[in-house]
Amino acid sequence: MTADRPLLPDPKPGIWRRILRIAIFVAALYVFLLSIQLLSGSLKLLGKPFAETLIQFTDNPIIGLFIGILATALIQSSSATTSIVVSFVAATIILPSGEVQPVLTVTNAIPIIMGANIGTTITNTLVSLYHISRKEEFTRAFPSAMVHDIFNLLSVAVLLPIEIFFHPIQRVSGFLSGAQALQGVGFKMWSPLKAVVKPVANGVIDLVRWITGTEGFWDKGFAVITIPLALVLLFFGLQFMVKNMRKLAGSKTEVVIDKYLFGGPVRAFLLGVVITAVIQSSSVTTSFVVPLVGAGLIALEQIFPYTLGANIGTTVTAILAALATGTPEGIQVAFAHLIFNIFGIAVWYPLKIVPLTLARLVGKSVTKHRWLAFVYIVVIFIIIPVGLILLLRR
Repeated sequence: MTADRPLLPDPKPGIWRRILRIAIFVAALYVFLLSIQLLSGSLKLLGKPFAETLIQFTDNPIIGLFIGILATALIQSSSATTSIVVSFVAATIILPSGEVQPVLTVTNAIPIIMGANIGTTITNTLVSLYHISRKEEFTRAFPSAMVHDIFNLLSVAVLLPIEIFFHPIQRVSGFLSGAQALQGVGFKMWSPLKAVVKPVANGVIDLVRWITGTEGFWDKGFAVITIPLALVLLFFGLQFMVKNMRKLAGSKTEVVIDKYLFGGPVRAFLLGVVITAVIQSSSVTTSFVVPLVGAGLIALEQIFPYTLGANIGTTVTAILAALATGTPEGIQVAFAHLIFNIFGIAVWYPLKIVPLTLARLVGKSVTKHRWLAFVYIVVIFIIIPVGLILLLRR
């Protein structure tokens, strides 16, 4: 008589709960990405013509910087701003005298690129506001959004004066753009994010278009509906993401995130580069980690190199667009964006204690008076750029 083989034990209930939480997290992540796509598309429709008009008036490098901040904050995409700048530099106009000149010079374009780096951080700052009702989470989440802002602000503070007087970024990018083998070989990178999210976003937009019934309303009025809808989806997705992150904290999922994804500065940096280059959106890349920090899965020090990688990865879109134009000037501007970020990393990563400390100090102050978070967003991204543009244009 043979002994009965013991039945395989059923999976522990905890495993099924973890799988369910991960599934809910993935679904919530999709809703979150969809909301950013909707928000970005709506703001581009409202702000892109204005941004294009702004960019043409940049005879002063300080004005150019703040135009870059304002334009990117309006259209929620540094890649879009940079691509507009590239197209303007590549385009030429014929003066009454018969002289041909670019719509925008490389010298005037570089400060706009710097401003775009600052303006793009508004998205992850807005995402951090989801945690504002939970003091402990907000204490972690707001500095994680701020560290990207502060790094870009510090980079501009050091590099813009140097660029105005000595033009190192223009010189290095000019040298790189002189490689004739690079001209005319541009191609368009396939984005899995857009492939997965954009059809649904377009479906939502088409639905709103059908509901409104008129083509004229589609141009701007539809954004009155889609922007609030995008914000609702944003906070709805974040709610379920953060809720499940809290439950996953302390589990094997946290170990995977902490050890394998953000297990070291080089790994975190490369992760930021690759993800941003693939999905072509630094706003999404950096916004995604804010809830992770808020939920306590990763620390501020771990996401700092990740955000620096995102800054490098976001330059890929403009470089591809520039290579497609085949004009040395357009290629030079795209490379200038890359060189600016590389110089910024070379200066501030060895001194990372400065941006990390400033982010914590600002986060600590805002946590005590949480209404300051809204003041910060309005002042940094709207009031100061608009005020200085108007003042300096006189």
